[in-house]
Amino acid sequence: MRVIVKLLRGIWHVLLGWFTIYFRFPQLNPQQREARVQVWASQLLRIWDIELEVRGKPVLLGPALLVCNHISWLDIVVIHATRHCRFVSKSELREWPLIGTLATGAGTLYIERENRKDAMRMVKEMAGALKDGDVLAVFPEGTTGDGFDLLPFHANLIQSAIDGDAPIQPLALQYLDSRSGEISMAARFVGDDTLVGSIWSTLNSTGLRAIVNFGEIEVAAGRDRRGWSQDLRQKVMDLKLACRA
Repeated sequence: MRVIVKLLRGIWHVLLGWFTIYFRFPQLNPQQREARVQVWASQLLRIWDIELEVRGKPVLLGPALLVCNHISWLDIVVIHATRHCRFVSKSELREWPLIGTLATGAGTLYIERENRKDAMRMVKEMAGALKDGDVLAVFPEGTTGDGFDLLPFHANLIQSAIDGDAPIQPLALQYLDSRSGEISMAARFVGDDTLVGSIWSTLNSTGLRAIVNFGEIEVAAGRDRRGWSQDLRQKVMDLKLACRA
């Protein structure tokens, strides 16, 4: 019954978010929209009894590109609760009922990941957004991991920060059981895991803590995208390991 109540409250909150995007966002300026997204994400975490712990300081103003590891569908909500940013996500997300509307309303940029030409288009679009002062966010692993290891980083989207002359801030996400301090698999969304199953597991957990660990902002300093990507992967790994300290 506890899980059902949290699920129903979460669905109602999603519907309220959908209503806000369609009927309130047209009347708001970009800063007001960003604030609404951050508040909405924070409220959803509270509704679902997910504790949020922020370490380090997220970038205050754009332009900046956030680079993070990827564990779950929940990652986007967690990061939005720390600060608003425009995520780069797979194009299929745009067609998901309700969730697609929420993602689009939050400013998501969509990419066809299997199309190399579309990756080039996305790099150009991201560079333009960075030049306009936006804060963007990417998951360079390209897919979700189990929270223990870190997959290789794809360097393509890092090029946008070089072309847009923007800094990058590495950050790491980790989900822990607040009672034991061990890594929690409750929010995992890997391989054959279904979205419904992952959401149910998340809601069925108790003492779930999401830790977001922000690193230092850095510039390319002459590095190409591959070299910068390798350095960023190591920094994200170090930040992720520090989440359990």
